[in-house]
Amino acid sequence: MIRIVFLGFGNVNFNLCKAFDKVADISVIQIFNRNNILINSPLNTIPFTSNYPEVMDADVYIIGVPDDSILSFSETLPFENKLVVHTSGGGSMDSLSGKNRKGVLYPLQTFSKNREVKFSEIPICIEAENDDDLDLLKRLANSISGKVVVISSEERAQLHLAAVFVNNFTNYLYDVASEILTENKLPFELLKPLIAETARKIENLSPAEAQTGPARRNDLKTIQKHLHLLENSPHKKLYEQFTQALQEKFDHNDGKKL
Repeated sequence: MIRIVFLGFGNVNFNLCKAFDKVADISVIQIFNRNNILINSPLNTIPFTSNYPEVMDADVYIIGVPDDSILSFSETLPFENKLVVHTSGGGSMDSLSGKNRKGVLYPLQTFSKNREVKFSEIPICIEAENDDDLDLLKRLANSISGKVVVISSEERAQLHLAAVFVNNFTNYLYDVASEILTENKLPFELLKPLIAETARKIENLSPAEAQTGPARRNDLKTIQKHLHLLENSPHKKLYEQFTQALQEKFDHNDGKKL
């Protein structure tokens, strides 16, 4: 039995807690959060505390706090020489205090508290200072995911950077598109089949092979039409930057570019 204490209860730890709580040979023995929070069923049966001295003895402590708070938070923990891991994609393993054994358990996914995810399909990236702790994290991660990978802090930083592009920036573009449609009294739902097919295409094609659109084919007439529609829009510069980047990517060297 692997005993887990969750330290902090944001989106990531909430979802991890729900997943681990369903595994027979794992026991979530406590949830710690600096502020009192409402925990809904079935997790409300797990002991909760907001007092550091009451943190229970466990095999693994999973920290879920903002990246810039990991060091200071881990320094305040009232124990030593325990396995303490964080869940950050961008934070290095060394951002943890040296008073405990360090590790990382990073699920590569976007999380919300009101949306279920399939952990069996989520890559979990792990790292630890010693082999015994790494083996423990492998057992822990494999209990909920079929995609467990051991990567270094340096590799994970690059992975997190790439994830920001495909997730956070892409979602921002959805919001830009939603604004354009709302201003013209058109429903965003019209774009959902296109969004879904774009995501499906890269299951069989590389992103470069899947690329389409006016910038990809250097359709200057359509590009100029779009820029005219965006003449008074704050999104015009964004359109120009993406168009120029795509033209350069696909080497439209005939002298006719944006």
